[in-house]
Formats: sequence, C-alpha cells, structure tokens
Amino acid sequence: MTSSDAESLFSRAREWAAKDPDPATSAELTELLRLSEDGSPAALQELTDSFNGTLQFGTAGLRAALGPGPNRMNRVVVRRAAAGLAAFLADAVREAAPGTRPRAVVGYDARYNSDVFAEETAAIFAAAGIETFLLPAALPTPLLAYAVRALDCDGGVMVTASHNPPQDNGYKVYLGRHAVEESGRGAQIVAPYDGMIAARIAAVGALESIALAADGWTVLDPSIAADYQRATAALADPARFPARDLKIVLTPMHGVGGETAVAVLNAAGFADVTLVAEQAEPDPDFPTVNFPNPEEPGALDLALATAARVDADIVLANDPDADRAAVAAKDPDTGAWRMLRGDEVGALLGAHIVARLAGGTGGAGGAGTAGADRAGSKGAGVFASSIVSSRLLARIAAASGYAHEETLTGFKWISRVPGLLYGYEEALGYCVAPDLVRDKDGISAAVLIAELAAAAKADGKTVFDTLNELYLRHGLHASDQLSIRVADSGLLDAMMNRLRVSAPESFGSSAVETFVDLAEGSGHLPPTDGLLYLTKDQTRVIIRPSGTEPKLKCYLEVLRPVESAAELPEARQAARAALDSVLGDVREALGL
Repeated sequence: MTSSDAESLFSRAREWAAKDPDPATSAELTELLRLSEDGSPAALQELTDSFNGTLQFGTAGLRAALGPGPNRMNRVVVRRAAAGLAAFLADAVREAAPGTRPRAVVGYDARYNSDVFAEETAAIFAAAGIETFLLPAALPTPLLAYAVRALDCDGGVMVTASHNPPQDNGYKVYLGRHAVEESGRGAQIVAPYDGMIAARIAAVGALESIALAADGWTVLDPSIAADYQRATAALADPARFPARDLKIVLTPMHGVGGETAVAVLNAAGFADVTLVAEQAEPDPDFPTVNFPNPEEPGALDLALATAARVDADIVLANDPDADRAAVAAKDPDTGAWRMLRGDEVGALLGAHIVARLAGGTGGAGGAGTAGADRAGSKGAGVFASSIVSSRLLARIAAASGYAHEETLTGFKWISRVPGLLYGYEEALGYCVAPDLVRDKDGISAAVLIAELAAAAKADGKTVFDTLNELYLRHGLHASDQLSIRVADSGLLDAMMNRLRVSAPESFGSSAVETFVDLAEGSGHLPPTDGLLYLTKDQTRVIIRPSGTEPKLKCYLEVLRPVESAAELPEARQAARAALDSVLGDVREALGL
C-alpha cells in the first residue's frame, strides 16, 4: 500500500468513526486506526478489509462479521439498508395498491446487536410512514416468516446470521402482500428484487439524513408466538398417526428455538422431550461448539451424550435461528448413534407427507404404494428439492402420482414452486407446511420427524428401517459432500475456472456423459455459478461456491439397485466405495 493509499484509508476511517452512532464500534475503529498508524500489519489488514468496498445486498440480504466500516455489519450499514428497503416497500405498494399504507414486521435472534439492529430498523420504517411491527423477543426465523403472512405484511426483516460463527450477523429480507407476486408472498427475496432493493440502498443519502422515529411502531404481543406454536403443533395428525411414545433429546444449539420447539412438540403430544442443558439457553458466543451448525463435526456431541444417558429414541437439533433441523438415531446395524444426512431426512419426510396425503397409516416406508393407489392419476400439488439434493424425492413423488420440481439451491427458490406440498434441500432445510411458513422451518419439520419416528417405533422399527424400505422400492441413493473452506473468496473463482478449463472426464471410473455449466442457465433453471456432471452409471457430481460462506461445496450422489433386503449391506458397501472413489477424483480435479 502506498503512503497516499494509506492516508486515504486513514482519512475514511476517521470520518467513519466521527459519524458512527455506536460508541462501541467507533471506539473499536479508533483503536484499529491507532494501531495501523503505529505500523501493526494485522491492524492494517483488518482496517483495509473493513473499508474494502461496501457490504453488498443480495438475495441472502446482508451477512458479515460485526465491526466498523462499510464492509462489516454495524449500525451505519443497517440504517442504510433499512432506509433503502423502506423506500423500496413504499414504491412497490404505491404502484400495486395506491393509497395503501405499507406494512412490515421485524424480528431478531439473540446474536450480538441483533436487538439493536431490529429496533433501529423499526424506527426507520416508522419514520418512513410504514406500519411497523416488532416481534416481542428474540425468536426463531420461521416465526418471522410466519408473521409476514399472518399479519399480511408487505415486507419482513429477520436480523440473524443463522448458523454462522459468533462474530457474524445478518439481515434477511422477506416480501409479501403488495410487494411481490403471489408465489413469493412470505418468501425470501430473489432477483430482480435484490437488485431493486440494492439500488434503493445505494441511493440513500448521508447518514444524518436517515430519519429514525422515537416511537410509532408496535411491539407485538407474545400471542404472535403462541399463534405460531398452535398452528405448528396442529400439523400433527394423531387420528392417523396416534403413536406418541418417543423419547426425544432436543438441542437448540445455543439459539432461540428451544422454548418454542419444546412447546410445539409438547402441544403435538410428544411429552418426553429432554433439552441438552449446556445448549438450552441463547448464548451469542456458542461456547460449546466450534461452529453453531448441526452439520459441523462435533456439533451434536453433547446431544448424543445426553441421548445415551437418558436412553433416547431420537435426537433433534435446530440451528441457532431454528430454520434447520438435524436428526440422529441409533443405527440398528452398528448399535451406534449417527446423524442422518439431510437427504435421508428429506426422503423420510417426503414419504411421510405422501402417506399423510394418502390417508394411510402405514408410515413413510409404505408411502409409495399407498400414494399411488390413492392418486390413480397425478396427484394435485408438487414436491420440490434443490438441484444439489438427492434424486430420491423425485422417485418417491412419481411413484405416488405427484409432480416433482428441481430448483436452484436455497429456499427462496423452493418456496416459490407453484402448488408446493413439500420441499427440502440437503443442508437440513425442510418446508413441510408452505401455507404456514413459506421458508424452511426446523420446528415444524421436527413435529413431523417425531411423528414418523414414533410411528416406526410403534411398528417395532426405526427410521433406518423406514429408509431401507424406501431403498427397496426406489433404489439405494447414497450421497456425500466435500466442503472446502478458504481464507480468500477469490480462491473460489480460481477453483471454478480450473474446472471449466480442464473438465474431468470421469468420476469413480464412470465416464462423464453429461456436463452442464449452470452459469449458462437451462430450460428450467436460471443461471447460477455451478457445474454439474452426470456419468454413465448415473453418478452425479455438482460443484458450486457457497452463497453465504467462503466455501466451495461439492455434492456427490451414487445410485445402486437393490432387489431384496439381503442385498442392502453389499449395496451400501459398494456405494460407499464408489463415493470414496468419486471424492478422490474431485480432490484431484481441484488440485487438492
């Protein structure tokens, strides 16, 4: 960095610190500036990154580390985002319903500064003439998504960074009523709305020009949470699936879902729920896990230890904002507890929902036949999953007479599928009640997971037995994933370019027959940065950069036919060997 570049950086930092409305980040920036001027390389690097452009608003809203500067999450960045979103909502409602007052709801989790960001958003919305509701406490993201529809709002904001590390926070945006088309009401934003909102944010004037009302918004009564709990518990179907003998261990992963999830499960008839004591209360430091994500190694260790101690039947885990659900159970083949993959849970829920729609009580494993008998012709409604999720759900749906639609990754796409009955993505996201919450919801998913697990137990089975029944009907679908975390997001572009220039010719000794650069789009999918390979033996490999973290994600799936239960052990071994071979080929292709 030249001396003139450094002085320009220091000057911008001084100006920011002088105008920062938050004394904490102003003091942090002042100290960072002092250390940088004194020659600290680490401080200079952090200062440079904090002012390296402006945090960009996209379909995921905003998400970044907390701290001072335009490239971090802080009160200045949030105020500008709120002002821009307010302008967008006002314009959208004015155009769609002249004379109607815009309406919005704001929620927040228990991360650092979430409550502050939420209250300032409400103050800015109110000053802009928007009828504004603020959730009464730190509550799960699905409850905010529920409120957007229940309160007939034009927009919603959830201040959360979901399962990101503790130093992060975020700003997730939903649209509704007059601000978006019918299929997107209550869903997260997609293009072109992200660009339209980003343009309004860019047009916001000086920080001091943003008006904040001293009052004028409504802090909602706790009954909004009770309404969500009642509606979610009512998803259970005790008339057709009466079994409730299930010992559950639940962890909210230091997040905000514990109280709500226990209340919903209890109301649905599942009385034996043990919370993981060390992770039961919200804690923004997430002290017992390296990453507060149920997918991460070690994240479920305390839950599994609790399950072993109380002799539980199943472990349910939500991420900190409770929009995802993980499941673990004791595998009868090994006697050991293991976490089910998102694709396994996605298939179980899909088959269970088919059984519920069919009116049968045979459980998820028998859904294929029962649904086909009921449907006769194609069933009304659609099942959906993301392009990186297992192909098993499509087979379950087809066998029962239902349509299936494949979408891009993310519930902003899945939730928009017309006629959606059920949708999931492999990253532990499930939408089991799209008319209630048009987004992934780890709490409603937990209710139906408990219901199907209890039904299996009543039949003398486990969820693994139910999975085996699905494999016998539809073939063994085995999946795995490779995630490569990088320090510099620029490395992701380099990895993707390497694959585009030198495309692999085979995976697992099976020749690539189809290669699709998803960036070019297709007949049913809009463009996205990703590469898809399909080999002669139907092995599928998809590689894409994560949309929310500095990771390259590789999704693998192999298929193996099975004719009888006796063939399953050998088929599993063959599938595992094939996945290991494909993993090796992916690593080689990436130069790892």
